[in-house]
Amino acid sequence: MPDGKSTVSKPPVPKSPAALGKTTKDSEDINRRSFFSWLSFGWIGFVAATGGFFTMMLRFFFPNVLFEPVQTFLAGYPDDYIIGEVDTKWKDKYGVWIIRNDQGIYALSTVCTHLGCTPNWLASAKKFKCPCHGSGFKSTGINFEGPAPRPLERYRIVLADDGQIIVDKTKKFQQEKGQWEDPEALLKV
Repeated sequence: MPDGKSTVSKPPVPKSPAALGKTTKDSEDINRRSFFSWLSFGWIGFVAATGGFFTMMLRFFFPNVLFEPVQTFLAGYPDDYIIGEVDTKWKDKYGVWIIRNDQGIYALSTVCTHLGCTPNWLASAKKFKCPCHGSGFKSTGINFEGPAPRPLERYRIVLADDGQIIVDKTKKFQQEKGQWEDPEALLKV
C-alpha cells in the first residue's frame, strides 16, 4: 500500500429473500413443500415397516413342513439275503442294514447310540465302526468298544402277503429293554 493506509475489507452482507428476488411467501412455499416431502417419506416408511411386521406375523400361521423319507418299505425276498452277510444297500436311502444269520433276518438302525453318527460296516473286521468317536458294534448290533452306551436299535421286520420283507421304521426294538425277543424284531425264515 503505497500511501500507508491499510484497507480492511468487510465481509459480504447476506442478502434478504426480498433482495434475491424472492418474497417471504416463496420462502414459506419452499418450507411447506419440503415439509410435505418429508411427511410423505415418513408415511411411506411407516407403511413399509407396518407391512413388514404384519407379514412376519402372518408367517406364524403357516407351519414349517419337513418331508421325511418313507418309514415303511419293501426290502425284497428272504432268499435275496445271504446267511452271515450284512446287506448295506438300504443304508443311504432308508438308514437300515439288513442282516441274515442262522436265527433269521433283522433290520438294524444306522444311527450310533452315542451321538447319532452313521457307523460303517467293515466286512474284513466283521463289525460296524463309528467314524466319529470309535464306537464298535458286532453284526448283531451289540456294542463292544468305544463310548456307545447301548446296542444299535432294531426295526420291525415282517413278511408281506406276497412273501416280500416289510421293514417298518416306526417301530423300534431296544436290546437293553428285552425287546429283541419280540417276534417282529427278528424275521424267522
